[in-house]
Parts: sequence; C-alpha cells; structure tokens
Amino acid sequence: MYKNPVSTLIVIHTADLQILLLERADHPGYWQSVTGSQHQEETLAQTAKREVAEETGLNTDNYQLIDWQLQNQYEIFQEWRWRYAPGITHNTEHVFSLKLPETKSITVAEREHLGFIWLPWQQAADKVFSSSNAQAINNLATRNQ
Repeated sequence: MYKNPVSTLIVIHTADLQILLLERADHPGYWQSVTGSQHQEETLAQTAKREVAEETGLNTDNYQLIDWQLQNQYEIFQEWRWRYAPGITHNTEHVFSLKLPETKSITVAEREHLGFIWLPWQQAADKVFSSSNAQAINNLATRNQ
C-alpha cells in the first residue's frame, strides 16, 4: 500500500524551547521532528497524535497540541519516492507543535529511529535535514514570545 502524500510535522518542545529531535534509522545522521503520513479516514489532528505516540511513546492528551493551520508543500526526496504511488513527486505537510513542561526521556520506534536528543531551538534548527522542519523550529521561537 502506498503512502498518502499528506503528512504532519510535530515540533515537540518545552516552554524554554528545548526541541526534541529524532535520528532516522534509514538514514543515520538525518535528524528531524516527529513526522508521518496521514492514513485514510484520519483527521490531521488524529495523524499528529498517532505519530507522536508511535515515534515517542508520549500521549498527546497530556500536553498542549496546537495545529498551526500552516502547510508546506515540498518535493519528496528521490530515495523515498518508492513509498508513494507512481507519479507522486510532492507532499503536503501540516505543521503542529506539542508543548511539554520539561524534557522527557522517550521511547523511539526502533524501526524508524536510532535515538533522540533535546537541543536549544537554534541548534535544533541547524541540525534538522529538512528545510520545512528548520523553518517550523525558527517560527516556534517567534510564536512563543
């Protein structure tokens, strides 16, 4: 079954803007926030909640999940296009944030990620491989003021 070219990006952070990043298992050295494709019959909020639970073990009901009502469209990296139907070249990403009271140890999805780190927002924005992820982290700093 092909992936839906609609996804969520969830920037998990603390009040003082420590950002959670995950290292991709299929591409060591690629760091990112929580992301994931929308399943059929799911709302975007349901996708965000499911992806956070799958990738971190966190329950979003215990924290403040915010839909930014912001979307990015980007070209899917060639190395990952096989996951999508033939001819699909772009993905639409919907941005969310999840505010935690403090940094937490999480449980990564071993098939998806090698590990996690918490970094100050400036360092996190520099470390992520995705430009839309970096932009969301930078925007979080201005949204949080």
